[in-house]
Amino acid sequence: MPAPLLPKREVVDRVMAVFRERGFEGATLARIAEATGLGKASLYHYFPGGKEDMGNVVLDVTESWMQEHVLGPLGEDGPPRQRIGRMLKSLDALYDGGNAACLLGTLTVGDSRTLFRKRLQWIFDAWIDALAGALRDAGSDRRAARERAEDTVARIEGALILAQARSDTGPFRRLLRQLGDDLVP
Repeated sequence: MPAPLLPKREVVDRVMAVFRERGFEGATLARIAEATGLGKASLYHYFPGGKEDMGNVVLDVTESWMQEHVLGPLGEDGPPRQRIGRMLKSLDALYDGGNAACLLGTLTVGDSRTLFRKRLQWIFDAWIDALAGALRDAGSDRRAARERAEDTVARIEGALILAQARSDTGPFRRLLRQLGDDLVP
């Protein structure tokens, strides 16, 4: 078997960019091959299970990122406002201030929604649970914290969709600035 042409992480990053831009269905092997500079046979070297394998590897990377940059900071010691601020700063960087689409959002459409449902549900539930924990630490009761966390995640995801649809990052950036004050006055 020939040696890989690119480090796997670089290939995964390029596949992730195609999924983010095109969604799972729109990320054809031809588009992925073009983005990676690899032929289809080489793609199968990296991802023996084909496109589904690519989706799972992309979700592995996403889960790791979420653990490090969102769930971890929300669960740390310290004032809840600062913990939430770190989460918001990380999300702002991940989504390039609203210029980049949400990979999770693109995977909730079409066949990928069913294919990756449990993993997507876990990621969103973990995010909501971690944010609710920070809100409880800030003084909200369990039910209110959970509802506010769900609403916050929905607002963030909605602002990303709006930013993409309108090519206008203003609402996303404004939302991130307001959320710190809205969540922990």
